Order: sequence, then C-alpha cells, then structure tokens
Amino acid sequence: MIKNAVTVIGSINYDIIFKQKRLPAIGETLSADNVTFSCGGKGANQAVQCAKLGLKTYMVGKIGNDNFGSELLSNMEKYGLNTTYISQADTNTGLGIVNSLEDGRLVSTISKGANYSLKCEDIDHVESIIKKSKIVILQLEIPKEVVEYSIQTAKKYDCYIILNAAPACQIDEKYLRMVDCFVVNETEASFYSGENITTVESAKQVCKELYEYANHLLVITLGEKGSILYDGNEILIFPSKKVNVVETTGAGDSFIGALAYGIMNEKSYDEMGEFASLVSSRTVTKIGGQEAMPTLKELYN
Repeated sequence: MIKNAVTVIGSINYDIIFKQKRLPAIGETLSADNVTFSCGGKGANQAVQCAKLGLKTYMVGKIGNDNFGSELLSNMEKYGLNTTYISQADTNTGLGIVNSLEDGRLVSTISKGANYSLKCEDIDHVESIIKKSKIVILQLEIPKEVVEYSIQTAKKYDCYIILNAAPACQIDEKYLRMVDCFVVNETEASFYSGENITTVESAKQVCKELYEYANHLLVITLGEKGSILYDGNEILIFPSKKVNVVETTGAGDSFIGALAYGIMNEKSYDEMGEFASLVSSRTVTKIGGQEAMPTLKELYN
C-alpha cells in the first residue's frame, strides 16, 4: 500500500479576532481598532496548511449544529481539504476569541464546544484512512483520551505521528513515547520541562529532556526568536525570517503543516526547518489564520 496522505485529528473553531493596542484592565471596557472573523482551530489550521501545500489531507473532527460549523466546513473544502470525516454534534461549534496586539502578540480564550464531543469510537470509524496515511497530526484541543487512543491507532499502522502538545496538559508517558515528532512552543516547553523557557539558550538546555517524548524529532518554536529542531544528536537553530508582522494567528499551525510537507517529501532536517520558517513567516504578514497561510505557488512568487 502506498501511504501518501496526511490525517489530522483535532479541533475546528470559529475565531473572532480583535485587533487592539492593548488588553483591557479588570473592569474596563476597551474598544478594538477592528474585528476579523476567521476559520480556525489548531487541527483545522494545520490541515488547511497541509492542503494548501498540495498534500492529500483528511480532517477528522466535530462541528456544531450552527452557522459557524457550516461556514467552517465550506471554507475547508475551498482549500481542497477532505472533510468526509468531519461530523456534526448536537452542540455549539468551538469558538475562539483572539486579542491581537499591535506588535503581533496575541492571547486567546476558547470555548471547546463540539471539539469535546469527539470520542474514541469516532477514531475507530476512520481507521481505514489512518491505515493509508503516512502522517497523523494531533493537538490537545480535543479530549485527552481521544488523543491517546489516536496515537495508539496510528502507531499500529506505522504512521509518522506529529503531536503538537498545545495547550499543554499531562499525557500518559506510554503514549508520548510513541510520538515521532513532538512540537511545543516556549510556554508548552516550560510546562513539560518544569523550566522557564524564554530564550533560544534556555530552550537548548531542555532539548535532551524533552526529546524523550520524540522518537525522531523535537521541535521548539520560539516566535520571533525562531525555532529549534533536535534529532537526539544535533541542535539546529532557525532564526525567524525578517518580515512585516501583521498578526501571528496560526503561525505555529502553519509551521507544523510545513513540517508535514517536509516529512512527506523526505527532506533533511535542515531543509525542513528552513521551509517551515519560510511558510510561517508568510502567514504572519496577513490577518487571519487559514486565509493567510501560503500555497506553494505563493511562496515562490
């Protein structure tokens, strides 16, 4: 069997993004400079970036019985994503409220909604596509037990498993040790290492410890400071590309989609790191998550 697909199992959210100069103080009402409505969720974002880079991509997840869900579904289909395995739950669609500051930093509040209706039985129903997938991508915006069951299922079929451990939470180490590529940002790296990770140097210090959760590759993304790839032998550092940052929504998800492209095409870690940095740097030059993510054609024009 030729395994040439990516399956993403994860969250699907509708995002409302407020662009503002600062966050309000407690008890204060602050007017945003503008508002943008965007299709998001870490899972959907990563799947869309894979699809926009030309990878055959399946999305597995839940939407709610509302207009948000319908819009999310049609948007994913627009980018060539296979949405056959997205089902509807009798609840609201996941919702994200994003506050995007002038310097590109952001904070988010998320309503889990339909994302937490995903069950292990749903993974049984998609076992046929996992079986023919070369890569399975997971995050932690769905129930933890579903993530663990998905890892176990993907491992059964020798898939390359990428776990974006975001938002950080405790996962049974038995499942973490089945992961091939463990991806965290500085906040998540701090959670899993117990150290305060704020710089490239502090991230380098915890590479060996965090590599225990990756059979092949550890990735630490550090925003404007760049990213680190560690294969158990060599630490590779990739500075961020110098671009005009408009908003960082989806940048980390864009990076992961680009990693999947590199893995699918058997690129070296040097090539993967450079390519992922390039892809995510294009994403931050526009407002929105999925809309801002580049295609291969856009990258080289």
